[in-house]
Amino acid sequence: MVSKITNLFWLWTILGVGWAWLMPEAFTWFAPYITPALGVIMLGMGMTLTGGDFLAVFKRPVGVGIGVAAQFVIMPTLGYFIAKGFGLEPGLAAGLILVSCCPGGTASNVIVFLSRGNVSLSVLMTMTSTVLAVFLTPYLTGWLAGEHVPIDELALLKKTLTVVLLPVLAGLALNQWGSRWVKPISQYSPIVSVIAIIMIVGCIIGLKKDAIVGAGWNLIIAVFTLHITAFALGYLVAKLCGCNEDDRRTVSIEVGMQNSGLGACLAACLANPLAPVPSAISAFCHCLVGSLLAGIWRTKK
Repeated sequence: MVSKITNLFWLWTILGVGWAWLMPEAFTWFAPYITPALGVIMLGMGMTLTGGDFLAVFKRPVGVGIGVAAQFVIMPTLGYFIAKGFGLEPGLAAGLILVSCCPGGTASNVIVFLSRGNVSLSVLMTMTSTVLAVFLTPYLTGWLAGEHVPIDELALLKKTLTVVLLPVLAGLALNQWGSRWVKPISQYSPIVSVIAIIMIVGCIIGLKKDAIVGAGWNLIIAVFTLHITAFALGYLVAKLCGCNEDDRRTVSIEVGMQNSGLGACLAACLANPLAPVPSAISAFCHCLVGSLLAGIWRTKK
């Protein structure tokens, strides 16, 4: 039952976005809880990990390395040039670049499973990119988005430490030394994560509805362009590196799907009210595109 509900993450996200658009008040109350909710998501992720998972990265350095390098090279580069190409105003441009500098989200693992890709590689890539993002996301955002709005890289670093690294380490420690009682709880963490992500995205959509309307189709098309291009380039890079079909699909999905909840949370550090908007739209876009790809790929194997 848990896996069935979790595997429909894409559907719940689309329904949640629609609900938030029609009834913003159903989600806007969640604003004070965005940061704690993201911490809960990261804690749940940590509770599924062991020390052996980190060692597994060194057993598959090529696949993980290709994926993570593509994640932090392709997406930030695309974010920068698409923000410029579409002439987004400073706050929206910075927000688009920020979400493009975020690591892969846990939703990518579900989409990889549905696509019949390499789930173990997907989990390793998500874990590795999440840990590296503690330092790379603030640095890359400051470097690429600094021309649009002032970026406090130290504030971004502190935020990622608080909502990413510490909860993941806490979850890992709980799993390592309290697995007897953590295991029954951790099986429900995916559902909790799904609910938390939908609430975060719905809250941002509800709060920024007027800003989204004001930005119009230009912003929506820019975000779709970012993700569609990222999915395509992720697949191409993996193919050029000699990866098999399963791994190509996995890298494509990991590069194309970002942790939009983290982007929305970190956007508060950019001191621009429009910065969280691209992250909210991003969650809808990458779930929709990823789900369509999963449907296509499932019929080809």
